[in-house]
Amino acid sequence: MATIFSPSAILSSSTNATTPKPPLPPPPTKPHLTIPPSKPSINIATTLTATALATAILATSPTSLADATYKLYYGTAASAANYGGYGGNSDKKASAEYTYDVPAGWKEKAVSKIQKGTNGTDSEFFNPKKKSEKEYLTFLGGFPKLAPKDVILNNLALSDVDLQDLIASAENVKSEETKDEKGQVYYVYEIDGAGAHSLISVTCAKNKLYAHFVNAPTPEWNRDQEALRHIHESFKTVG
Repeated sequence: MATIFSPSAILSSSTNATTPKPPLPPPPTKPHLTIPPSKPSINIATTLTATALATAILATSPTSLADATYKLYYGTAASAANYGGYGGNSDKKASAEYTYDVPAGWKEKAVSKIQKGTNGTDSEFFNPKKKSEKEYLTFLGGFPKLAPKDVILNNLALSDVDLQDLIASAENVKSEETKDEKGQVYYVYEIDGAGAHSLISVTCAKNKLYAHFVNAPTPEWNRDQEALRHIHESFKTVG
């Protein structure tokens, strides 16, 4: 028996075979990533320059005298006519009339004949990193003994302008009389001025008046007070 195919069935099958598939849903979108701003690049040259500058500042900053070592200075108290030694004798230790300690690293200032002849300066040392931090000694002939303390200080100021200014601006001036182990008399002065501090030790020997000065600006005095007092107390005459 022959099979009869329905045209509608064929059309239906053909239609089903060619029907397109529904579109696929779009893939989920990825979240937006925020890119942080890039860090500024480090300039190597700038860094090296800053490091060098910091090193230079540290190298030139005044250093404390807390751990200072000292050398002993021998002073001859030579007159301007005999400047440089007695009769060509360059051995200061052999002809020394006084001694005092000098911190290692301090520089000696050359004293001219004019200074010797006008104010009697015989020797001077200073801190090269702060030149106003210094010690020096003056002497005057014709003094067999000490005059009263106030007279001595005023006489010293007559030939020392800096000392005059310091005394004029002083908040406090102390003075006392002391004796060393040999019984030699010393006048000791401490002047607390406006912006500076001074320690002075004065004595007479060999018909001369010796005055040893230790001066420092207030910041250096506050920092180095112990060492500066040591320098001050180290002064003594020889013989």
